[in-house]
Amino acid sequence: MGVIRTVEAIAMARQGNVDLVEVAPGAQPPVARLMDFGRYKYEQSKKEREAKKHQVNVQLREVRMKPKIDDHDVDFKTRTAAKLLKQGDKVKVTVMFRGREITHPQIGKNLLERITTSLEDVALIEKDAMLEGRHMTIILAPDKKKIAARARAVAAAAAAGNAPAEEEEDEAVTAAALAAPVVGEDDDEDTEDDDLASTAGDELDDDSQDDVADGPVAEAEAADATVADATVADPVAEAAAAEAAKGE
Repeated sequence: MGVIRTVEAIAMARQGNVDLVEVAPGAQPPVARLMDFGRYKYEQSKKEREAKKHQVNVQLREVRMKPKIDDHDVDFKTRTAAKLLKQGDKVKVTVMFRGREITHPQIGKNLLERITTSLEDVALIEKDAMLEGRHMTIILAPDKKKIAARARAVAAAAAAGNAPAEEEEDEAVTAAALAAPVVGEDDDEDTEDDDLASTAGDELDDDSQDDVADGPVAEAEAADATVADATVADPVAEAAAAEAAKGE
C-alpha cells in the first residue's frame, strides 16, 4: 500500500474489521500489517506444537561403576552406554571410590579411558574426566555423523549380502539402559553403596570385591603397605644393631 498516515491505516483496519499490527517498529517509517491477529496467534501456536512433536528430547543419563570391577562388567557397562548414545542420549560415566580407593585416582582415569576408547565409534567427549569428591566422571555425547556412517555401512553390507555380524543386544543391556538415571551435568550425589549394588548388571558384590586380590586397587594398596612396613622396620633394625654393638 505504500506509506500512509497512521489515522488512515486505523480507519482502513476498522473498515475491514481486522487488526492493525506493527511488525517492524524500528523501521523508518514503521511497518504495519492489516491482519486477523487472533488467527495469526493461533497459527503460530499450531506451528510451535508441530515443531515440538519432531523435537528430540536429549537427556543426560548416568552409568556408574566402582574401581574394583572385572572385565565382564566393564564390557556390560560399555554396551549399556553405547545403547544410550545410539538412542540419542548423552552419557555421564561415573567411577565411585570408597575408603582408601580414593588414594589411587589413576585407576579410575584408566577405567574411563578404556571405556571412551571402546565407544569412540559412537561417541565424542563433551567433558573430560574430572574428580569431584569421591566421584570421577566424564560426559560423552553421541557422535551423530559416526553413528549415521556406521548405519549406512551396515545397510550397504546387508544389500551386498555380506552384512557384518552385529553384537546381540541382550535383555539385560536393554533393562540397564532403561534403568539408567537421568542426571544433571553438575550433580555429585553421595549415593549409598547398597543403592549402587542394586543397579541392573552391576559389578561384583561388596563381599566378593573385597576378596579380589589381583585387581589394580589391591595391588596398589599392597604396594603402599609394603612401603609402610619397610619404613617402620628400618629404625627398629637400626636400634637392634646399636644394642648389639654396645654388648660387644
